[in-house]
Amino acid sequence: MKPIQNILRLVVLLTATFSFSAHATNGYQLIGVGAYQKSLGGAVTANPGSAMTAVSNPAGMARVGARADFSMEAFMPDRDVDFTANGGDVANSAVDIYGVPAIGWTAPTSGGSDVYFGGGMYGTSGMGVDYAPTTTMPNQDWDGYSNISFWQMAPGFAWNVNERYSVGVTLNIDYQSVAFKQRDSYRDINFDLGRGASGFGLGMGIGILYDVNDQLTLGFNYKSKQFFDPMEYQLAEGDISVKGDDFPAGTYKLDLDYPQQAAIGLAYRATRSLTVSTDIKWLNWSDTMDKLSVKGPGEAEFAMDPGWDDQIVYALGVAYDASERVTLRAGYNYAESPFGEDEVGNNLLLPAIVETHYTVGMNVALNNHWDLGWHYMLVPEKTLTGPNNTKISLSEQSMGFNIGYRF
Repeated sequence: MKPIQNILRLVVLLTATFSFSAHATNGYQLIGVGAYQKSLGGAVTANPGSAMTAVSNPAGMARVGARADFSMEAFMPDRDVDFTANGGDVANSAVDIYGVPAIGWTAPTSGGSDVYFGGGMYGTSGMGVDYAPTTTMPNQDWDGYSNISFWQMAPGFAWNVNERYSVGVTLNIDYQSVAFKQRDSYRDINFDLGRGASGFGLGMGIGILYDVNDQLTLGFNYKSKQFFDPMEYQLAEGDISVKGDDFPAGTYKLDLDYPQQAAIGLAYRATRSLTVSTDIKWLNWSDTMDKLSVKGPGEAEFAMDPGWDDQIVYALGVAYDASERVTLRAGYNYAESPFGEDEVGNNLLLPAIVETHYTVGMNVALNNHWDLGWHYMLVPEKTLTGPNNTKISLSEQSMGFNIGYRF
């Protein structure tokens, strides 16, 4: 057991070390956590497969057996803002690779028990840009920075009620860190929350798995809204300024929760070697990312108002057992951008506009205990043009590896 203990210690160290503020896939939520989920395009509600299932369907903890999974992902976004239509320049965001670690585990509560305990620590969501001062039009400048980082711990229990039916529940313990900074000389706006603020939140998740027969499994997952106390920023006079009017110094608050979501899925084992899984997921972004403002002393208030709509996510995954030890996977994930062209001006710092995701991956069982997984994700560039002809663009790639251990 000492090798496992050493791996767990390493995971905790790496999890505390790496930043992951540059994500933006389904809104700013990753399409999946770990190489297994990513390689299936996130279509895992009815096809859990790894110990990361606590965040996608808690019922899966009773299906994957006693195991632990450690994943490390290199996330590589390419973001830019294009002002050339107004005589300005193109701004490219700095930093194009980020590390995203995650760990999950599950095991029966006692020998032979149908009740399983599991959980993990996961980097599930995030978004960020870092633009140097850029000319937007002759004699006008703009620069911007954002960082939303979201972590989730999901300890929970799952129960195999009978041979066909499993249920699970998790307590979600969340941590988020948020910073924004934008200077726009054309609109005469300065908005500086660059020092950042952070806080802890709580929510819950429930999941169900039901085997209709030996070939077809249905899955359902619901994750509640994740509630946070308003984050507090200590600002000096002028850290926020609009058209020459400096906001007063003091404590400013930003109320940013994480949205509720629900997913249904099915997994169909067409043959002994081939499994096809599909998911439909709803993300309630309109509740948390439509109206958003920073409030300070007196009636001081700066409205960010990203204007996001809810998303419906469609995911498809295919897994093929090429041999007893090798499994090949491919996935597809699509969700319409949570905002349209009319909202581009309010989302220069929040360019979560990509829609189509293509993924591939594989697993290799080294022996009866250890297995290695890998994934690659390609997200083609998506561009939106705002009413003032300003364009925002985003494309992504990611590559990740997973080490799994079956007890």
